[in-house]
Amino acid sequence: MERLNSLLRQELSELLRREVKDPRLSSGMISITEVNIANDLKYAQVFVSSLGGLEEKDIVLELLRRAGGFLRWELARDLHLRYTPELDFRWDDRIEHGAHILELLDKVKKADG
Repeated sequence: MERLNSLLRQELSELLRREVKDPRLSSGMISITEVNIANDLKYAQVFVSSLGGLEEKDIVLELLRRAGGFLRWELARDLHLRYTPELDFRWDDRIEHGAHILELLDKVKKADG
């Protein structure tokens, strides 16, 4: 399953750069951070992040949901899986959370120094 998750993550990243015509999605600002495929291979949670931050969250997720059918069709064509999973796009805020923690640590360090 890990190999399949990784393969789907790589393939979706490539499709966003190569095939999607919307510049808001293909600009390289969107990252596929993780893919979790269900055991029956029919559904996949796709976690995405953007360098633009949380203010773009709703826009990015809506654009990805609209492009979901196209992306699924391209995956089916390229990967030849028995089932091509339905894609459920979700926001991954781990990058923003990590940046916030680093900012807090820097403030503590400056206060001590």
